[in-house]
Amino acid sequence: MRNHTAEICTAGNAAGRQAVRRGTKGLALTATAALGAMLLAGCGSDSGSGKSADGTTTVTVGISGNIFDMSIRLADANGYFKKRGIKVKYVTLTAATGPSALQSGSVQFLNSSPTGFVAAVSKGIPLTAIATNGGGNPLGLVVSNKFAKAHGLTAKTPADQVAAALAGSTGGASSTNTQAEAGIFLKTYNVDPGKVKWVSLPSPAADKASLKSNQIDWFVTSEPIPLNIQYSGDGVVVADPIKVPQWSSTEAGYGQVVVARTSYAKQHADIAKKFSAAVEQATGYLKANLQDKTVLNVAKSAMPGIPDPVLQTSLEQVDWPVDDEMNEAGWNTTMAFLNQLGALPEGTKISTKNWTNDYLR
Repeated sequence: MRNHTAEICTAGNAAGRQAVRRGTKGLALTATAALGAMLLAGCGSDSGSGKSADGTTTVTVGISGNIFDMSIRLADANGYFKKRGIKVKYVTLTAATGPSALQSGSVQFLNSSPTGFVAAVSKGIPLTAIATNGGGNPLGLVVSNKFAKAHGLTAKTPADQVAAALAGSTGGASSTNTQAEAGIFLKTYNVDPGKVKWVSLPSPAADKASLKSNQIDWFVTSEPIPLNIQYSGDGVVVADPIKVPQWSSTEAGYGQVVVARTSYAKQHADIAKKFSAAVEQATGYLKANLQDKTVLNVAKSAMPGIPDPVLQTSLEQVDWPVDDEMNEAGWNTTMAFLNQLGALPEGTKISTKNWTNDYLR
């Protein structure tokens, strides 16, 4: 999907600058100049940095719509942003649209997967990761009831037996990443992913429909979708980060990072610090209070219609950090995992030029 907001802002910035220049030459162009000025104000690098009458600063945050958003949602619900003078607006973005939205200034912060962030940096987009707010990959491998019954699979079946059963099966794939993550699991137990018949599907929702109609035997995607399928009785989750250590933070590294446009973070360091501090407070709360009713209520509000047990288990599959600091070892682990996925251009590297803890303290 194309990011029309980013395109409008990019075009508007150019048109606005031209209109302002022309508008100084005569009263006939005053209206055009005013329009140009408005476009610049709405989409420029200072977008979201002005204070309102009550002294608060409103920022727009790009989120993914998955379980990793809970630290930001909790920071909002628990008043961590408010006590620092920040109001938050949300917009749901993808790995493809997020970086361009940051670049245009239509969002000030992005809750991004490392894959999306590193891919954007490899293309020369000037972004900086300013915190990590989730570790590992909360994935679930869900098989159809028919396949589970035919192969004697349950949620407790050992990982090696699950992998062996998938040899020669039909797997669904709605992204190259999830297919590669499934491949890492299979190869760990000497099952060739090339021996699986892969069916490309447009979305996890399409995966789910194909599983229910037995057009595919299984698929992998992020929680809470797999656990929700199991809860509704339409499949069985036979692999997760607990059973598959290759998906855990220990071996996969950072699962989510808070990203800002480099120039925005430098120009508005006070806002970046306040935002990061609020998110860090929330991840620390999640780490220590996953059973708290407040946490579940925030998750329910953000993901309506998902049963409580599914949300609770999904939250528990994320390695919420005590603090949001990053380090070179963590990025080395993350990059090694991303390289296994084949998700990055060959030779892609990340350095301290691309990430910093300066806005956390």
